[in-house]
Amino acid sequence: MSTRPMGSRTGVLPAMPPVVYVPTTDESDPALRQVLMHTLHDGRTALFVYSAIDRLFDFYRDGNAWIVCDVETLQRIHDATPYDLLLVDRDPGLDDSGAHAPGTDKTPRP
Repeated sequence: MSTRPMGSRTGVLPAMPPVVYVPTTDESDPALRQVLMHTLHDGRTALFVYSAIDRLFDFYRDGNAWIVCDVETLQRIHDATPYDLLLVDRDPGLDDSGAHAPGTDKTPRP
């Protein structure tokens, strides 16, 4: 039986960056923006976050609105609107229009 965490090949989980860039809706006032969460094909809710703005633009969508969050802020987001997965520097499969690949759904969450 393995004692390594799921998804870890070395048994050591990568460190969380001190801040991450989180995709949001595009209101001009950042205080009114809502974090974009995604419902995966298996029903779990995922929050995609990025360790650098260029990664958000490369993996998510070029020019997408965003906010910067530290770990404490991510916890507050989770407390207000729980998510099942926090995915760092991952491609959610959006096309150029922002539509999802089959089996996913983008939903603004407060």
